[in-house]
Amino acid sequence: MLVLSRRINESIVIDGKIIINILRVEGEVVKVGVTAPKEIHVLRKEVYDEIHSNNVQAVGSSRSALERLLNGKKSALQPGKRELEVSFSAAQAPK
Repeated sequence: MLVLSRRINESIVIDGKIIINILRVEGEVVKVGVTAPKEIHVLRKEVYDEIHSNNVQAVGSSRSALERLLNGKKSALQPGKRELEVSFSAAQAPK
């Protein structure tokens, strides 16, 4: 971890694309401005952690839901394999 000291109105540049500006210091709170290209997502860490947690949970529940769905069909879902084979008769084929 790089630790830097900055004063109000001073900045830090990351990779020539992201600029971190120190705007204000109010007690123990530092107001920071971030300028970054639109394709770079800038999130508070607690928001990032919540999104990541929800995504991990969704992947787990999606897999179990898929397994439950496929148990009623002619299918083979083998643990440890990334491929999923599903067989449908012509009458069962999705339209």
